[in-house]
Amino acid sequence: MASTNDQALQQNISLPGDGLDAARMPGHWLLARLGKRVLRPGGVELTRWMLDALGVDPEDRVVELAADLGATARLTLTRRPAAYTAVDRDVAAVATLSTLTGPGPTEARAVRSDAAATGLPDGCATVVYGEAMLTMQPCPAKRRVVREARRLLDGSTGRYALHELCLLPDDLDPALADRITADLQDAIHVGARPLTPSDWSELLITEGFTVTAQKTAPMALLEPRRLIDDEGLIPALRIAGRALRDPSALRRVLHMRHVFRRHSAHLGAISLLAVPTPTRA
Repeated sequence: MASTNDQALQQNISLPGDGLDAARMPGHWLLARLGKRVLRPGGVELTRWMLDALGVDPEDRVVELAADLGATARLTLTRRPAAYTAVDRDVAAVATLSTLTGPGPTEARAVRSDAAATGLPDGCATVVYGEAMLTMQPCPAKRRVVREARRLLDGSTGRYALHELCLLPDDLDPALADRITADLQDAIHVGARPLTPSDWSELLITEGFTVTAQKTAPMALLEPRRLIDDEGLIPALRIAGRALRDPSALRRVLHMRHVFRRHSAHLGAISLLAVPTPTRA
């Protein structure tokens, strides 16, 4: 399978961050520019678990928030939902997502909008999910996105899932949590604010959900074995080759990996499945 970078070049579609210097662009945009398709903290394995837990089937109407460049969209579309809508606020991402087509009768589309205010109708979805985007938001924005997911869901059959970065363990010292957060922000050039597993659950509960399943995984995004598992051997070698030919990009990638390794005991990935909590009459 061609990488996201290769597909974008073939289709003359810009990638997010095109024109920015590698030293300044957000880390996930840099990795996408190098050809990395899977930009989720728990890798494709945790994404597959999330989709299995959601039980996406041909009856479902799916909305993916902050769909990025479509790696998870492609996995979702193989499950042949009745409809799939990708939401992203980046012009380049929406252009790439708009090229996706669903198999069989699946209606697939991409809309440019904010995950906290999609403009989609109330109750339009049976499944909503988002990956690696709530981590990047401050707490009030996290709540707005989860609230929007609740609004989009059909209350009778709706399921919501997230796949995010988490801090471990639940009783992590606040000073250490602040230090890890500061190191992450310095490395990836995005205001990352991961939560502990219990805090992620509490966020969902506060916004009207009941958590029904949870799974954690190591945060090994830039480790060679995870890179091969997520991308395949040949694409992984291409990513490494592109980085080696771009000294500025290589320095950024090595710095990100150094930070991830330094805090590996307290950084993980988490996916949670939730359903709307029934409202009392």
